[in-house]
Amino acid sequence: MSGFGFSVPVGEISANARPKFSTSVGVNFGLGDGGLFLYPKISLHVFGFDNPIREMENSYYLEKGRATTYLLNVALGYRKIINKFAFYGFVGGGGGFILTPRVMVDQETNIATLNNKTNYTGIIEPGIGVEYNLGGANMFFESSFMHGFSKLGNQAFNTVPLTIGIKPNLSRLFNKK
Repeated sequence: MSGFGFSVPVGEISANARPKFSTSVGVNFGLGDGGLFLYPKISLHVFGFDNPIREMENSYYLEKGRATTYLLNVALGYRKIINKFAFYGFVGGGGGFILTPRVMVDQETNIATLNNKTNYTGIIEPGIGVEYNLGGANMFFESSFMHGFSKLGNQAFNTVPLTIGIKPNLSRLFNKK
């Protein structure tokens, strides 16, 4: 599956982060005939970001920067199919890193240097989705709540990814007789 959309920061982090762009790539592996599936996915979220923390005496507050997440999640889900629609829910965990912008100014040369700080975090992600069967592929909409166990500065990382995309039906390849 491949999807795109945006991720809305919620809670403390929403004061300094704004949604820009999100994309995800994952696979649903059916586990038997009961509707259970394993759902590994990689997510990339881009946020507009204002750095609220001054870390050193020569660092400056940064406005209109960009923060980027690179996250891997493995979830267990359940899917219920009704005619051409499938409704599903999942919960999983994983981790990755979040790059946040920093600017340092050398007072002697008046040169500003922009770099990124890498923030490692574990995540938990429950979510829901709906699919519509188009024949050889499914169109889907998915939403989840992503909670990071590490903080960005002094703020908890919580976001709601909203994704729309296409899931090709690969089961025909694996179930040929």
